[in-house]
Amino acid sequence: MKIALIGYGKMGHMIEQIALERGHEIVCKIDADNQEDFDSAAFKGADVAIEFTNPTAAYGNYLKAFKHNVKVVSGSTGWKNEHQADVERLCKEEGQTLFWASNFSIGVAIFSAVNRYLAKIMNQYPQYDVEMEETHHIHKLDAPSGTAITLAEDILENIDRKEQWAKGKQTNADGTITEMEEMGKNVLPIASVRRGEVPGIHSISYNSEADKITITHDAHNRKGFALGAVLAAEYTKDHTGLLSTDDLFKF
Repeated sequence: MKIALIGYGKMGHMIEQIALERGHEIVCKIDADNQEDFDSAAFKGADVAIEFTNPTAAYGNYLKAFKHNVKVVSGSTGWKNEHQADVERLCKEEGQTLFWASNFSIGVAIFSAVNRYLAKIMNQYPQYDVEMEETHHIHKLDAPSGTAITLAEDILENIDRKEQWAKGKQTNADGTITEMEEMGKNVLPIASVRRGEVPGIHSISYNSEADKITITHDAHNRKGFALGAVLAAEYTKDHTGLLSTDDLFKF
């Protein structure tokens, strides 16, 4: 398979390594300093482009790829509030293909399935209040993380007493703390911590007067994310439309 990389930072390098190990070819690498390569013959000939950049660049990257009918696998977060409707239209009505996930890790896919199942159980036990905390490296721009938001949305779908999520306590990269605003019992708070070079930790807790139940996913490195992105690209090559990890991982 011919793969184009959009974003050639730490994740891009890891994806390249795993893609080559799996027998694929990297035909184009696009970063901030060579945007003109979106119009190159190499990019146009890619079967799939894998995109890991930032919230401000992702949507524009999708449009540049779609211009040449190149399918995209993307793990960039933070763009959906402004552009989700248009991306859905492009995929559902104009024949473009985007496989998007807030997290491509196989472990996170399993963790997400456990999260949904646990939320269904806890819906029956209102004495437990639920909260979440995510920890990432100091370079991460968005908070809460896209993975935390996805996990929170799954909880909201399964627990009747929670109607929305909101930012909780924020421990910032510079060590300062932004305390959580007062919120109603129908709100699920997501605390965020920015520390060191942490790849990603997500913890969900159900707390009552009697006890506390916590589930945690702790990524040791980026390899799991990169492998999942390459698996998603392999899947996307032969599928179309708006795709997600629910299509790839059947739990």
